Parts: sequence; structure tokens; C-alpha cells
Amino acid sequence: MDRRRFLASLGAASTVAVAGCSSDESAPSGDAPFEHPGTIDETMVANGDYPDDGDPADGLPPEFPDPPEAPGVDPDALETITVNGETVRLLPIEAARAWYLRAEARFVDARGLKQYTRSHLYGGVLSPAQEDSTGGGIDGWPADARVVAYCGCPHHLSSIRAAGLQRAGYGDVYVIDEGFREWADRGYPMAGTAFGETDDAALSEWRIDGEVAAEYAGEYAWASVDRQYEAAPIGDDGRFSIHLRFAGVDAETDVRVSTPAFTRTRPLGELADGTVR
Repeated sequence: MDRRRFLASLGAASTVAVAGCSSDESAPSGDAPFEHPGTIDETMVANGDYPDDGDPADGLPPEFPDPPEAPGVDPDALETITVNGETVRLLPIEAARAWYLRAEARFVDARGLKQYTRSHLYGGVLSPAQEDSTGGGIDGWPADARVVAYCGCPHHLSSIRAAGLQRAGYGDVYVIDEGFREWADRGYPMAGTAFGETDDAALSEWRIDGEVAAEYAGEYAWASVDRQYEAAPIGDDGRFSIHLRFAGVDAETDVRVSTPAFTRTRPLGELADGTVR
């Protein structure tokens, strides 16, 4: 597909919106709205000559020519992590790519709107992680869908989103272990308004260190600004480190940090200079 056709296929929407309710009775209850290139008022392009994505709301990649062999993933043999009471499976990036090129999984971006708009897996939808994995299912997607979530951290936000999907009744859920930054570094299929995310000077890198009571170990601390999100687990000693890669922020930008024990909203420079308690 050439650039002009791609622009035409993604430029039809005029406002930021969410998908409407579905009548699909096989979808779990409590479905969450989501966004995609058909509902976001941005002109997005692909980083290659790919087939048309006929339904940007389904999370499925288009049919690529000459797909690779099936990756032979054994779900029970994958490494796992426990997130908000759910066991989440970590999928190696090459297996994720094989499922992607074979259109055998639906892909969910667990980051915020700005990160998604800049660059995301071509064909994937935006359904951000929410605190305590409260995001629910995906509006209109059946419970037996194979879903792969991803983020850039490499899997803090995506594992939180995956836990929410599992709580909503989805049983075949994974997260890309290496995360989106590795996908971008390898030049795999993407769409958006800007690529080369790992080298883009417009994305500021910051670290926020904090501490809460050790009783909150295993829960999460969050940082957010302007529909950009990041999270990090709280360690056994109550400490956490949130690594941010946000667009359009500087030391003066107010950032909200929330934990199970407190919420602070302060300039980013102040949050990054010391320990947040």
C-alpha cells in the first residue's frame, strides 16, 4: 500500500471518539471503550508498504503475504508474572511478530493517547492500562479472542492491562516481553505520526523514585500527564522507580504520581530530584 492510500484509509475521522457499543453476545460484560486510527483526528502513516487494514477497530493486523511458520507457542511454558492477582504470560517478541504477520492475534496498546498517536503497532488499538487492572474487556471483542498487549516499559503497563482483560473473562492473553521499544528498534510494522521513538529527542526521559510502606509491596505506583501514563511495581521494601518517556514535558510540567498510600502532583523536576513520599 502506498503512502497516499494509507493516509486516505486512516484520515477519515474528524474527532477523537470511542467505539460504540456492540451487540456481540459472546463478548464479556463490562467492556471498555477504545481508540484507533479511525477515531483519532490525526494523520497517521505507516513505516512501510503494508496491506490495507480494513477494520482498524478489530485489533487484528491485515493479511501479510508470505507469513512465517506458526511459532509453536506453549502457553504453559511461558514465563509469567503476577499482577493484581492475575498470572500474566510474557510472550517473546519473535513469537508476537509471527502471530502478527499471520493475523492470529489482536493487539492492544496499553500506553496513553500521545504515545499511541506517535507510533504503535500497525493494526493495533489503544486501550490504556488503568490502576488496579480495572479496564475491563474490549468493546465488541469475543472472550475467546487471542489478545497480545504491549507497552514500552517493557511490560509494566501491558501486564496491568492484560490482568484487566483476564478479569473480564478473556482466557488467551499475553504481553510482549521485550516491549514496544524493541519492536520499534527492529523496524517492525508501525503506524503513527512519528517513528524512531527510541532516538527521538522530543521524548524526555525521567526517573521518579519513591517510597511507601512495605505493606504495599507488589502493588503499583503511577505517573501521568496529558493522557500519557507509566507505572512501576512497588518492591518488597516499599520503594519504586518510575521511568518516564513522555512527549512535550520538561522540568516545569506538573506530573501526577499516585500510589496506594498517597497522591502527589508536582513539577517533574521536583519529583525527579529526591524521593517521593
